[in-house]
Amino acid sequence: MLQYFNLHMRTAQMLVEAQGVINMRMMGMAGLVPSHADEGLRMVAEKHTVFMESALAGTGALLAGKTPAQAYGLALTPIGRTTHANSKRLTAPS
Repeated sequence: MLQYFNLHMRTAQMLVEAQGVINMRMMGMAGLVPSHADEGLRMVAEKHTVFMESALAGTGALLAGKTPAQAYGLALTPIGRTTHANSKRLTAPS
């Protein structure tokens, strides 16, 4: 049961960080906060890589006989790592 709680908390953290990243990027596009010139390109390009990593991790885990919860945790890792890194980078003082 603790495993499911941890997955819920990791998912919630990822979702909150993703929403913060979206907000910061939108404010940057509107000129309300400083933004890197390549942020729009980065926003699109990173998704392909991260979703592929996630899909491979989850699928590989299932093919290796891991439980669905374990597979979900492994699939969540690349996405959570990226949203966390983006959140830290976009909210760091410039």
